Amino acid sequence: MMSAKIRKQKSLVRCHAMGSPNESARPRNVSTLQTPVLVLNASYEPINICGARRALVLVLKGVARTEEEQGATLHASRVKMPLPSVIRLLEYRRIPHQTRALSRKNILLRDRNTCQYCGDVLCANEMTLDHVLPRSRGGTSTWENLVACCHECNRRKGSQLLHELTDMKLAREPRPFSLHTSRHIMRMLGSGDANWRKYLYFEA
Repeated sequence: MMSAKIRKQKSLVRCHAMGSPNESARPRNVSTLQTPVLVLNASYEPINICGARRALVLVLKGVARTEEEQGATLHASRVKMPLPSVIRLLEYRRIPHQTRALSRKNILLRDRNTCQYCGDVLCANEMTLDHVLPRSRGGTSTWENLVACCHECNRRKGSQLLHELTDMKLAREPRPFSLHTSRHIMRMLGSGDANWRKYLYFEA
């Protein structure tokens, strides 16, 4: 028989959020359950950013606890739960100081869900990955050759090289996602959020 805790978890991750104060700061079409949440190690060291949906699952499983709230509340049929802004893992995890694994999620995080050609900021399911040097011309799937891209720009670029197009250029040179990159993104996202600043060593 399904436990009450698991039923609650499934109910919450399906529900809709109400009253979020950060609506204007989100990428276009990003729901409250996709807003970024700062993840702290048990030592309070910032180690990652995840979506609010994932953060709620970690809290409900007892893996993490909510340290700061966004101000919005998730409503299910019989349960109300505040949406976290910062969560902390209950057990310390050793984080290797090396480049992150190459993945779609990490490419989008590195590029901040921003199309590297037109600058549109979209939610993850509306983004694609583009090979700067197309695979049909020998391009490989590497940090230096993959960028976040909207569907329209991906179609327009196709298998062409950038120097063959007069109206498309990269916003920035793609680089590997290092620990330094990760910390920089955390500080950038947290610069306007008082809930994050105290953990990211911002001065008052």
